[in-house]
Amino acid sequence: MKKNKWIAAGALALALVMPAAMAAVSVKEADRLKGELTPLGAERAGNNGDIPPWRGGLGLPPVGYNKSGQHHIDPYAKDKPLFVITAANMKQYAEYLTPGQQALFKVYPDTFKMPVYKTRRTAAAPDWVYENTYKNAIRAELNKGGNGLMYAYGGIPFPLAKNGLEAIWNHVTRWRGIYLTRRASEIAVHVDGDFSLVTVQQEVEFNFYRRDKNIEDLNNILFYYLSFTKAPARLAGGAVLVHETLNQVDEARQAWGYNAGQRRVRRAPNLAYDTPIAAADGLRYADDTDMYNGAPDRYNWKLLGKKEIYIPYNSYKLSSNKVSYQDLIKPGHLNPDYTRYEKHRVWVVEATLKEGMRHVYHKRVFYLDEDTWGIAVADQYDSAGDLWRVNMAYMKNYYEVPVTWTTMDVFHDLKAKRYHVQGLDNEEQGTTDFSNEPPGDRYFTPAELRRRGKR
Repeated sequence: MKKNKWIAAGALALALVMPAAMAAVSVKEADRLKGELTPLGAERAGNNGDIPPWRGGLGLPPVGYNKSGQHHIDPYAKDKPLFVITAANMKQYAEYLTPGQQALFKVYPDTFKMPVYKTRRTAAAPDWVYENTYKNAIRAELNKGGNGLMYAYGGIPFPLAKNGLEAIWNHVTRWRGIYLTRRASEIAVHVDGDFSLVTVQQEVEFNFYRRDKNIEDLNNILFYYLSFTKAPARLAGGAVLVHETLNQVDEARQAWGYNAGQRRVRRAPNLAYDTPIAAADGLRYADDTDMYNGAPDRYNWKLLGKKEIYIPYNSYKLSSNKVSYQDLIKPGHLNPDYTRYEKHRVWVVEATLKEGMRHVYHKRVFYLDEDTWGIAVADQYDSAGDLWRVNMAYMKNYYEVPVTWTTMDVFHDLKAKRYHVQGLDNEEQGTTDFSNEPPGDRYFTPAELRRRGKR
């Protein structure tokens, strides 16, 4: 069997819709995380070709990097592309591309390119996250229906995922630090490449990874999220607060919005599923954020297996403060000169809309980086079954933590020939600032939202 083919042994047999409840694995199975698999459940070995073995990832900053929040130094700045995929040679590499990526070449045949670099398995996390992941493997469960996570804390809940729901919960709960602040912009790009910035200050406390807590202390909260709009002036002062829950059957997501003009905080019960995000001009829906988030109850989930594809990785050049937005943002897509793709193994998860449920996406196919469980690419289909949108997360290792996460997410509408970018911070004074000392639960309250949401 060729190394690039779907890995079918076991995985396809388990490609089933989630049963009523899912039990944890045995200690013997979990011990694979200490040998043949990485601590988060990826294959430790390479593919005897262009994917190397995992040797611990990138856990230390390069010389010259001084503190969290500083724009990253590219540790691979001297790397050159091995080759560049274009519309002219796409068929040669089609088996390593998703249908959405192939569609981008067809929609933008003269300009879209994918520079492919040497694969560097830089994904890394702290040892205590690895230790908790091992514990989760033998204790974590999904509740009846799979819409809530139980008996997990501080690590990947299902590193030996056996179905699509477990895999998507791994994405939703993956390691992203403990507390972070970030000032960044998002833009909706017109067909001609014109755009305007919406700048926000974001603060996130990942309650699930609070080291001063345990399973009993989580109070059903996965994370707290605060976002304050800073620009343009007409939107400045608006704010959003989210309490994301672990068990969304017992307690749905809670959200509030602050209107600066009215100086009022109101519940935002519809900030979920396919609610349009205002700043995205219809190009991103609520559960598109972070490639996928929220309750999984509207879809049937299947784990289709594992595949090797080219995904955005080690995107340091893309997020450099030496790159201006004007240089980066081009009609149809980002400037390919600043992108970097590498071949990685991904888990492929298919979500199909349940009968009687409503969503603008009838089918969604997610490609999860095996080293992190983060969704790298999402292909999304409309009610007619046509490929409609393709989203890509441009990941890199925040080596000061360490954590591998997106630096920029891009949402392409293939029919409108427009796209939306979230996470632009090239022209900001700093980038994402991580801390192990969160301000605490009381900081993320509606009262705090009212106090801080000022023009």
